Amino acid sequence: MSDSNSGKDRIYARPLERVGGFVFDDSVAAVFDDMIRRSVPGYAMTLSLMPLIAKRYAQEQTRIYDLGCSLGAGLVAIGNGSPESTTLIGIDNSQPMLDRCQSNLAQAIEKQAWELRCVDILDTPIENASVVLLNFTLQFIPVERRLELLKSIASGLKPGGVLLLSEKVRFADPKTQQDLFNLHHDFKRDNGYTDLEISQKRSSLDNVLMAETIETHKSRLSKAGFDHCETWLQCFNFVSMLAIKA
Repeated sequence: MSDSNSGKDRIYARPLERVGGFVFDDSVAAVFDDMIRRSVPGYAMTLSLMPLIAKRYAQEQTRIYDLGCSLGAGLVAIGNGSPESTTLIGIDNSQPMLDRCQSNLAQAIEKQAWELRCVDILDTPIENASVVLLNFTLQFIPVERRLELLKSIASGLKPGGVLLLSEKVRFADPKTQQDLFNLHHDFKRDNGYTDLEISQKRSSLDNVLMAETIETHKSRLSKAGFDHCETWLQCFNFVSMLAIKA
């Protein structure tokens, strides 16, 4: 899905005297579609495979949540494979993102009921859910509150329900970490970002995006109440995991 209101990401193209922390404000919302596709390797494939997962796990008369729904690409993708009786619920704490999401969903979703809520995902009760999305969202939640969020998701999922968790990850082995870090930056350069843009964007995410290892994620998901977890897609230092509640 492409947001018709999105432009080309040039937020960090000019030298900045001070690089502030990354915020999902109007300027980011206006270019987010371009930003994520040029910054996250495997993003398009992640979206393209979501309908297949939905066809297997989305259940009739249940809710599908996207926590941190941004412009709605995940909701549209998962909705394409879900029963018409499901209700799609998008949660985000950025009104500028939701304004564009509203327009996108109105154009792309014809059969299912859907709603958007501008609230903190940590304050969002999960109820009667068969699928929950966390697409590159958990990494922005304080580490000490991540288990709390995952427990809330697991408790609100019906038996057989799933969480689709996509995250930037780090690796315990220094060589692996450096190699995949370098490849990620090569990916950005190949998509037209300059070294200045890459450097300033990285500075803006310091202490905002806190990546963890795949092993840490799987251990926490188990503690939260999920019975099984597998990595179903990895591209460099970005992964998508499927956590199942038996």
